[in-house]
Amino acid sequence: MAPGNSASRSTKLGPEERAAALERLKGKELDILVVGGGIVGTGAALDAVTRGLSVGILEARDWASGTSSRSSKLVHGGIRYLEQADFRLVREALTERGLLLQRIAPHLVKPVRFLYPLRKRVTERFYVGAGMLLYDLFSYTGGRAPGVPHHRHLSKRQVKGLLPSLNTDTIVGGITYYDGQVDDALYVASLVRTASFYGAHAASRVRVEGFIKVGERVVGVHAHDLQTDERFEVRARQVVNATGVWTDDTQRMVGERGTFKVRASKGIHLVVPRDRFQSAMGLLLRTEKSVLFVIPWGRHWLIGTTDTDWHLDKAHPAATAADIDYLLEHVNAVLRVPLTREDVEGVYAGLRPLLAGESESTSKLSREHLVGHSVPGLVVIAGGKWTTYRVMAKDAIDAAVDAFDERVPASTTAEIPLLGAEGYQAAWNKRGRIARAFGLHTVRVEHLLNRYGTLTDELLDLIRETPSLADPLPGADDYIEAEVVYAATHMGALHLEDVLARRTRISIEAWDRGVSAAPVAARLMAGVLGWDEAREAREVGTYLKRVAAERASQQQPDDESADRVRLEAPDIAATK
Repeated sequence: MAPGNSASRSTKLGPEERAAALERLKGKELDILVVGGGIVGTGAALDAVTRGLSVGILEARDWASGTSSRSSKLVHGGIRYLEQADFRLVREALTERGLLLQRIAPHLVKPVRFLYPLRKRVTERFYVGAGMLLYDLFSYTGGRAPGVPHHRHLSKRQVKGLLPSLNTDTIVGGITYYDGQVDDALYVASLVRTASFYGAHAASRVRVEGFIKVGERVVGVHAHDLQTDERFEVRARQVVNATGVWTDDTQRMVGERGTFKVRASKGIHLVVPRDRFQSAMGLLLRTEKSVLFVIPWGRHWLIGTTDTDWHLDKAHPAATAADIDYLLEHVNAVLRVPLTREDVEGVYAGLRPLLAGESESTSKLSREHLVGHSVPGLVVIAGGKWTTYRVMAKDAIDAAVDAFDERVPASTTAEIPLLGAEGYQAAWNKRGRIARAFGLHTVRVEHLLNRYGTLTDELLDLIRETPSLADPLPGADDYIEAEVVYAATHMGALHLEDVLARRTRISIEAWDRGVSAAPVAARLMAGVLGWDEAREAREVGTYLKRVAAERASQQQPDDESADRVRLEAPDIAATK
């Protein structure tokens, strides 16, 4: 049986699998070709391939290198949308939250608790409490339990006990509630691996540079492999454009005016050490513009986010000094001991793809998603939010297969767990035994299980063969050397940046942003990917310039200056 047509496949997504995928993409016509390797694109590839279709997916950079790795890392219903009476969106998102927590990815998506501080004794408690109750009720409408506890009301004394670092002078109490949390980039890498496992032909670092048309119909794309500089064509019955903030750019290649436009909105987040303030939970705070989250993140806090228009480079949105000061000012308003710039370990900026139509009614759909099929052979999916990616993917593939003559099965992704999810709870229950068998600390095994689920066995096999791979990376003790090797052999990482910025989060979690880890990680990748010394040095040099440019951009006063400084770092070049 040919690869991709067998009932079971390897879980690997490495160099050999990429080469095989490219050969298949150059061959006969596919049913579906997805352009864009973010959360929606990879979700669409999985949706299509599990309907029994032949599927390809291309990503110009790394999987999740755009918006999908730079979110608030929350899987949530969007509690603020209740105030806007957008009940349908909240219900849909809460249904998806329950699916992700309990069925699709329990190893990657975890409950996280937040406090909403109250400043008025009666009216605010009643108003916010009613919203929280509605939020809980909506979480049951998907036909299964929500997977998280209900909200609770707290007195001022209880708030003080649970959040000692919170300035409670103006607070009369609080309400706690739960949502979900995820490592967004790792989830996307796991999602594309799962799509590949079911038979999708996946290749990153392949840029689509144009569409092939026969008459008015799109029948494929002109592709450019940035790793080898080879150019080739990929033919498909339907092409799905899932390029997020690049949607307008991609649509211009078709030579057709899109029915809706996507506006990029920049949001930045700060990463600070967990010991900078004491709290048993995260915070949801109101600002004059929106809301601000303080989110528990392992041994760190994430603080965000901003919401400002961005019209500059989409691949490398830059945080400014003003952005950072804005977040510090607002979080310090509720802390007993204020945070300073010196407390900030990492900063990252991302772009939300907000729908901005040409009519007033369309512009109100900012966090909704739309599917367009204005050009025969090309489906466009845009807007939406990370949490509802599976619904967006389903809608896009539904639109694509509507054009097929034959009947295509309905979406099955609500029942398909990601690789590593099946048996996760059983593996978690025996984590102590696993740790003793491999001479590892239990905390280390927990870390691996919460990143790879039952596929942790594959990393432990690497350690069994080479015990030194259990060593932590310099300056990034949370991660071990085996994870670098595994990222290259199994998770589609082709460059050092892919590992330090997305397969791990060293670039934002380490004080030196990965400078110490870079040479060690590059050496490990070189052994897997066959790099010579010059290539290894170039990978390290490129990464160090990225770190320096990001640090410098974060000292700039405005977007234009920050963008100019950030772009002084060279982009990843082809390997040849």
